[in-house]
Amino acid sequence: MTKRSKAYRDAAQLVDRSQLYSPLEALRLAQKTSSKNTDSTIDVVFKLGVDPRHADQMVRSTVILPNGTGKTARVLVFANGDKAEAAREAGADIVGGDELIAEVAEGRADFDAVVATPDLMGKVGRLGRVLGPRGLMPNPKTGTVTMDVAKAVSDIKGGKIEFRVDKHANLHTVLGKASFGDEKLLENYQAVIDEVLRAKPSASKGRYIIKAAISATQGPGIPVDALAKAEA
Repeated sequence: MTKRSKAYRDAAQLVDRSQLYSPLEALRLAQKTSSKNTDSTIDVVFKLGVDPRHADQMVRSTVILPNGTGKTARVLVFANGDKAEAAREAGADIVGGDELIAEVAEGRADFDAVVATPDLMGKVGRLGRVLGPRGLMPNPKTGTVTMDVAKAVSDIKGGKIEFRVDKHANLHTVLGKASFGDEKLLENYQAVIDEVLRAKPSASKGRYIIKAAISATQGPGIPVDALAKAEA
């Protein structure tokens, strides 16, 4: 059993795990139970009523958080020629073709998001074992395989995040920083829940969102009524 710190135990005592908090209540409590030494990230995790083993029940999408994530993502772009230049002008941090693909294959990992032009996906596809576990494999459905690399980079830099359900039917994503305050965090939460609901697979039957929790980094999980109206 993991031994928890005194700070965690003190924070956990503030959470009544027998009740479901409204999104606003949960966000306020997450800020209250966050570390006082750092600007903690606020996350949300949903347990979904889907079976990810079936392709028609996979939940994967993107959403642009209205107030960003609180962190500027380092974006890597696989592109050549004019598209590589467009990516640089849009603010991409790392841009390249074959040589960059080789670097990533050998372990380069100083980036948070990956975009690729379609013509390079035959080679980028070989990086599945490297990028896949980090959830960074470019995908046309999420707008990260595209000829319009400038827009993709701008969107990601502006707070666009990708989420996908894991093999245990859990979906985890960031909502922002504790320093954002109630209103900004609530706006980001509303954007996320709207997109999670929109992404519900037609093959999913029964209850879709089984349970949800909001927490600060290293803080206790706070049960949340995910479908409650998100009012400030």
